[in-house]
Amino acid sequence: MHITDSDRTTIRSVVEKQLQAFQKDDAAGAFAFASPGIQQQFRTAENFMHMVKLAYEAVYRPRSVLFENLATVEGIPAQPVLLLDSQGIPVRAIYVMEQQFDNSWRINGCYLVPITEE
Repeated sequence: MHITDSDRTTIRSVVEKQLQAFQKDDAAGAFAFASPGIQQQFRTAENFMHMVKLAYEAVYRPRSVLFENLATVEGIPAQPVLLLDSQGIPVRAIYVMEQQFDNSWRINGCYLVPITEE
């Protein structure tokens, strides 16, 4: 899969907009950036928001956000984002992206990776 500069910009924008929606407690807005598979899994924006609040506190209410360079994992675009959680503990969120039939991008999962001191 060839990722263009336009794709990179769009992917970053999708992740930024979802993070902004979480900040505003806009469940429907945040849910809209999830892939159809994720939407099917959670069924409602409220279910999705509840899961994010419980399992992804650093994503729900980051103290700071720093975008890193887009990577590909087994050919799938993955957007790493360095977050500080509410306690100031750094964590890396890896957003797995999925291109839709209309060529738009949606988030198809997010994995939190603890950052260990080197």
